[in-house]
Amino acid sequence: MQKKNTLQIMLQSMKLQTKMILLIVALLTFVVVAGGAFSIRLISSILEEQIGQRALRVSQTVATIPQIREDLQRGEIEASRIQEIAERIRQETEAQFIVVGDREGKRYSHPVIERLGKYMVGGDNALALEGGKSYISKATGTLGPSIRGKVPVFNDQNEIIGIVSVGYLMENINNTIRGYHLKILSALTAVMLLGIAITIRITNDFKKAIFGLEPHEIASLLQERTATLEAIREGIMAVDGKGNITTINQAAFVTLGIEPVPDVVGKPVKEIFPETRILEVLQSGESQLDKLLTLEEREIIVNRIPIITNGTVTGVVSSFRDKNELDIVAKKLSQVQKYSEMLRAQTHEYSNKLHTISGLIQIGAHQEAIELIGSEASGYQKLINALMAIVSDPVIAGTILGKYNKGRELKIELSIDPDSSMRDIPESIKRVNLVTIIGNILDNGFEAVLNKPAGQREVKLSMTDLGNDLIFDFDDSGPGLPEELWDTIFIKGYTTKDEEGHGMGLYLVEKAIARMGGTISVNSSELGGLAFTVIIPKQKA
Repeated sequence: MQKKNTLQIMLQSMKLQTKMILLIVALLTFVVVAGGAFSIRLISSILEEQIGQRALRVSQTVATIPQIREDLQRGEIEASRIQEIAERIRQETEAQFIVVGDREGKRYSHPVIERLGKYMVGGDNALALEGGKSYISKATGTLGPSIRGKVPVFNDQNEIIGIVSVGYLMENINNTIRGYHLKILSALTAVMLLGIAITIRITNDFKKAIFGLEPHEIASLLQERTATLEAIREGIMAVDGKGNITTINQAAFVTLGIEPVPDVVGKPVKEIFPETRILEVLQSGESQLDKLLTLEEREIIVNRIPIITNGTVTGVVSSFRDKNELDIVAKKLSQVQKYSEMLRAQTHEYSNKLHTISGLIQIGAHQEAIELIGSEASGYQKLINALMAIVSDPVIAGTILGKYNKGRELKIELSIDPDSSMRDIPESIKRVNLVTIIGNILDNGFEAVLNKPAGQREVKLSMTDLGNDLIFDFDDSGPGLPEELWDTIFIKGYTTKDEEGHGMGLYLVEKAIARMGGTISVNSSELGGLAFTVIIPKQKA
């Protein structure tokens, strides 16, 4: 009887393990099939994109060959060298066709010689011949469906005189893709078999794999987690999928200015903190990073990150930090950076002056050296005196002076309107915000005028504190921007430059102005570039 019961238990255990294996195998099959389908689609898309880019690059190369431009302009197909050049490049690049056409689409080159002089087909030449654009298209031509790179050909007067079309037939592309498909399917099959083998091994000892910890170890981990949360200076709060609090530390109560509630875990977050927007993240599943929350004259920096399990939002974790602490650090860092920048610019500038003075002394031009020393000392002191008369705040004055020195180093004339006045700055206006606004807009102006000749690099700053607002006007002599782009320059990451690391300055400016309840407008400058006007109310509404 005991052996029978033991056998029944073993059979039940085997059935349970078999069900688990079948379930895991089914999940693995689904993942492999879904992953394989996704990988195949992804690789197909990548290959088509790469082939399209290759066709476009070849087209761009062909379009710049001088002999092709000359023969297109001459318009004589019989005496043209285009067919010979195009065929040689086609064989080297393994393209199926390189077709060069004139302004009307008449072919000057084609893999099939009998089609020379006839007109290109496919109906996808308009963007190149009429709009002067380079692009990738899919169309059906005389050789069949293909991916093509289309590039206009320009003459020396920048007029469109023809078009280059380089293509790869879809039939050849699909053959290449099928080869990759077989490799992917083989690899996925091997992964699935390996997964099944591992699954069988795991099910034989699933207790150790899932419950490797003893009860006292789990309790110890819970205590460590609680101690860790309380040791963090930032406030931490987490909610589950229903919006009920699952975790909150003491710092969260202090930062948010709410009274600690006993047995707070399990209660709705709206009941404890009505102003929270954590439920928005619970519904949208989108993170909210570095958001500003105002609570009774206090500014809190909040991060809200969703907890996603199996594609479903099962909770949200939120952290809180008093903005005043961050502002203090930012202010100190900003001052150090401004002083460092000013000293660096001064060191570089005066090093040049010292070399000049040394040279004058060595050649015996003592009077000229004395005059240069006097003009430098008096001119710079005059600027400092004028600046201190206009701006009473040393941080803002130091920022402008640092930018002035940077401008001198870059051969940029930074002029300050002598009729400016900026002495009535309320204490409620944070200087770090003004430093952000002035510094970034001046830097933007410097970058705008750098490509101008040395004598035409001009940036102008005008300030006034009359009335109920602080008003700053910035002008530069740069190339400017079309009016339709004026609203886009404040978007995070937007830049007209090719280098990385740009696109943040004006975004930070707009955020700083918004925090102070101000406005910023863009216009064309009398100097030829852009003009920025910043208005900041002395008393925030």
